[in-house]
Parts: sequence; C-alpha cells; structure tokens
Amino acid sequence: MGRSRYVITEPDLPHFLTCTVVDWLPLFSRPALVDILLTCWRYQQQHQGLRLYGYAVMENHLHYLAQAGDLPRCVASFKSFTARRIVEHLHSIGAAQALDRLRAGKKTHKHDRDFQFWQEGSHAELVCSEAVMRQKLDYIHHNPVRRGYVERPKHWRYSSARNYAGAPGLLEIADWS
Repeated sequence: MGRSRYVITEPDLPHFLTCTVVDWLPLFSRPALVDILLTCWRYQQQHQGLRLYGYAVMENHLHYLAQAGDLPRCVASFKSFTARRIVEHLHSIGAAQALDRLRAGKKTHKHDRDFQFWQEGSHAELVCSEAVMRQKLDYIHHNPVRRGYVERPKHWRYSSARNYAGAPGLLEIADWS
C-alpha cells in the first residue's frame, strides 16, 4: 500500500492538522465541548511541549498548526483525551441522539471503545517555510468568514486570529517568526 501524503513526516517540525467529528456532527456548537478542547491544548502546552501557532474550532471540525518533540503522540493523546471527555459530557447531559450517532460511527474492528468521536487521521501537512505557515494561518483564520459566521477573522471566538490581531485570545500562541 502506498504512503499517504497526510502523515506527520517530520515529527519535530510544524504541521497543519485537521480533526473532524464523525459524520461531521456539529457538536462544537456547544461551548462546554470546545472548553474540553482548549483545556487539553493548555495541558499539552504546559506538560507535553506543544507549540500551538494557530487554530480555529468550527462546529464540526478544527484546524491547527502545531509542533512538538513527538507530535504524533501529542495528536493521538489530544484525540483520545478529548473524545473520552466529550463522550462523558454527552452522557452527563443526556444527549442520547448524539451518542447514538457516535456509537453508529464506531468501526466494527474497534473493540476498545463504544463510540467513535473523531474521524480517523488528522490530515497532517508539513509546514516547510514561512510562506506556507502564513498561507495555512490565513486559511485557518478565514474559515469562519468563508462559512459566513463572522465578517472578520478576529471576531471568531474560537480562533487564534484574535491573538494575531493583538487582542487577548483563549490560548497562548507560540511565535513562529
């Protein structure tokens, strides 16, 4: 089988990553679920050497630019931790319909879980230059604008566009320049 071009090829260099909820379910319209993502990233920044250069959380997927000593491990632990916590939260609020959809999305060969929150893979792309970093940041930050949610990137609460506009953001963003 051929290698996918969406693999973390240089684990210690920045990568553009995309994580998508199974069946594109719009679960990140719930602020409590976004808080789980943000909390996990903060933990990884403090304890796992994650350098976050940019991000945007949309209603059913997220994009981020990140680097770590072992980025594949960081991505795997992010997806595993957030999936568990989100499923726990959905149970606690009685979100049966969402849980049914996540249960149906589980691959039959996965015997270690009852639910599948994230689609497999993270669509990783190496960021090999400053120009590519700028292009990916622009793409991430303009995602909510393209979707018609806001007029300007800095108006999207769950994005690092605020940091780049000089306003306080929800997460610390590493300087890539």
